[in-house]
Amino acid sequence: MVKHVILWTLKDELSADEKQQVKAGIKAGLEGLQGKIPGLTEIHVYTNGLETSNADVMLDSTFETFEALKGYAVHPDHVAVADGAVRPYTKLRSCLDFEV
Repeated sequence: MVKHVILWTLKDELSADEKQQVKAGIKAGLEGLQGKIPGLTEIHVYTNGLETSNADVMLDSTFETFEALKGYAVHPDHVAVADGAVRPYTKLRSCLDFEV
């Protein structure tokens, strides 16, 4: 099994209301990939960090293999969510992939 964890920080110019809408869109889009990507076993998006957090959104996903993770990265459904709901609104992305 392979874990794929990402932390995003949203762009500063977004208002508080816009940030809430963006977070909801990221969550719906990414969690909506469950069952659509071969080898993706779990996907969860967390958007309600505590005030001590320095990131706005966390993706926690699990894949059967590293090859499945690589397939996810280029899968058209994932690319559509990333290009439409994530990348336009984020200024910083940190990623950690590891075997479990």
